[in-house]
Amino acid sequence: MTNPVRRVVTGHDASGRAIIQEDGPAPRVQRIGGAIGPLFHEIWNTQATPAPIDAASGEPPEDGIKLAPPKGGTRIRVLDIPPESDELSTMSPEEAQAHFAEVGAGDASAHTGAGSRHAMMHRTETIDYGIVLEGELVLIMDEGETTVRAGDIVIQRGTNHGWSNRSDRICRIAFILIDGAFDADLKR
Repeated sequence: MTNPVRRVVTGHDASGRAIIQEDGPAPRVQRIGGAIGPLFHEIWNTQATPAPIDAASGEPPEDGIKLAPPKGGTRIRVLDIPPESDELSTMSPEEAQAHFAEVGAGDASAHTGAGSRHAMMHRTETIDYGIVLEGELVLIMDEGETTVRAGDIVIQRGTNHGWSNRSDRICRIAFILIDGAFDADLKR
């Protein structure tokens, strides 16, 4: 098991002074996709843009873990992605879709079978900033791939992609997801 992710939330007291409202581990942590899947540390979400800023309401409530941010909102999470197992190379499109369905995004799965570049290929209507904190991952695109390491930042712009941990240790990556809208020519 990896170290917990610490979340510090600021707010305001009754006099309007800035305070530390919360300080502790991420309140929602869940492994998705069974033993081979990533560990999601859900940090925060907003449900509108601009995001309302009040004294101390806290994070808007959500049920379970959702892949995409709320419509018109944002999400920040940290993922601990384990080294890739052989199970992924034999995963069927239906099994991949079931993994994405666990986070409310079964339709994001782009695994098409034998011709697919990776079982976890997917596409969301979002702009995602991925910041590698520890370890390394291979970012797989429809055409090409690249290895990203601690300190690297990926700007994912609604493209079909997959992540492969080909190393022997967990990769920790932070994602900031922003709701987006595809141009008409990019919609499926």
